Amino acid sequence: MPREDRFFDLFARHSRTIVGAAEALNELLSGKDTERHCQRIVELENEADAITREVLLAIRRSFITPFDRGDIKDLIMSMDDAIDMMHKTVKTIRLFEQTKFDPGMQEMGGVIVQAAKLVAEAVPLLDRMGANSSRLSALTEEVVKVEGRSDELHERGLKDLFRRHGGTNPMAYIIGSEIYGELEKVVDRFEDVANEISGIVIENV
Repeated sequence: MPREDRFFDLFARHSRTIVGAAEALNELLSGKDTERHCQRIVELENEADAITREVLLAIRRSFITPFDRGDIKDLIMSMDDAIDMMHKTVKTIRLFEQTKFDPGMQEMGGVIVQAAKLVAEAVPLLDRMGANSSRLSALTEEVVKVEGRSDELHERGLKDLFRRHGGTNPMAYIIGSEIYGELEKVVDRFEDVANEISGIVIENV
């Protein structure tokens, strides 16, 4: 029976929405034209949701899938969680009407773009995971390293916020720590995607 291979096209499309949203978030954190970048992330999150629904429908309709149905579902849902977390960050920024962001937050924006691009490179390689297993392992390991860098930036950012605002402006500290926390969670979600990819490779190669 022929294998249903359009999952890889859907994964690739979803990964492109993730990269686009990560780049928009990075631009947003520069403090320029924040509302336009917020709206772009919302639009891309809606696109990603539509692709996720398409994948879940294809799982039910396909007779033979390229790898385990549960793994396909877990992979696309972990990818969707990453862009959902970016959307949640936008909601927080809008709620507190933030237009200026600390240098540490801007650094985290660059880390998020890096993680998104690593995932976008890895996902299409699953189509021939046997031949690509070494590269897939290297990419997933790099995502884990990026997540470690994000943890360091998060911790440093909170310390800086506390030094500047802890005793004089508690609300600024609370808002800043909330944004730092959500940015860190975005990178955590990319690590979840990397772990899903690693598990798929281990099970199938």
